[in-house]
Amino acid sequence: MPPIKHKALINVDLGEGYGNLKCGPDEELLPLIDIANIACGFHSGDPLIMASTVRACKARNILIGAHPGLPDLQGFGRREMKLSPEELTAITIYQVGALKGFLDAEGVKLNHVKPHGVLYGMMCRDLEVAKAVMRGVPSGVPVFGLAGTKMEEAAKEEGVEFWAEMYGDVKYSPDGMLVIDRIKKPWTRDDVEKHVTQQLTTESVTATDGTTVHLPVKNYPLSLCCHSDSPGCVEIVKTARAVANKFNDEHGYS
Repeated sequence: MPPIKHKALINVDLGEGYGNLKCGPDEELLPLIDIANIACGFHSGDPLIMASTVRACKARNILIGAHPGLPDLQGFGRREMKLSPEELTAITIYQVGALKGFLDAEGVKLNHVKPHGVLYGMMCRDLEVAKAVMRGVPSGVPVFGLAGTKMEEAAKEEGVEFWAEMYGDVKYSPDGMLVIDRIKKPWTRDDVEKHVTQQLTTESVTATDGTTVHLPVKNYPLSLCCHSDSPGCVEIVKTARAVANKFNDEHGYS
């Protein structure tokens, strides 16, 4: 199999606190990442956190995307909900627009949209859900998603640029879908290194049942996602960063 044709960039979900409650160690993660997905208030995040997270990313030249989720603060956007297509489009416009207001205030471009949690999983499985969310994405803005799923199909149908994702701290089911845990489980550095290395070097992953699943990255730009609420997330991201750097160096991706 030929090597992946694009540089592996690291993206992490940030700004996922609420009020006085803090979720992840965002300040420690910022030096390790290329791209931030900032929570937009529905699954987590609030106006002050959004504003400060945008400023922190701007100071480090980190690309910023919107991270819209289902309207479920208590469940952190990781409980499935039944919404109409019109609602899905509207909540996407609403959340992306909220973040874009803060980006505009800082003179920063919206780099992408990456759906959060169970909304992401619903889009992978359900074409109509995926299309409804895609219709809420501003024109010319890419969407990050899982290649080979209904997300990719919907992006093509709706004329939305697509970026493929791999995951440093999420397991895959035998059908190539993500196993979305309500509460993140810990990973060892060795397990993260093996997990990420396999994905980047073979475009495949070992699923939860031990089978090997192909990840059809194709010629899409590529980003590797880790989560700020995973136990030991700083070490997870450091390990993913090291593997990505090695891959990029070996293939001359500057």
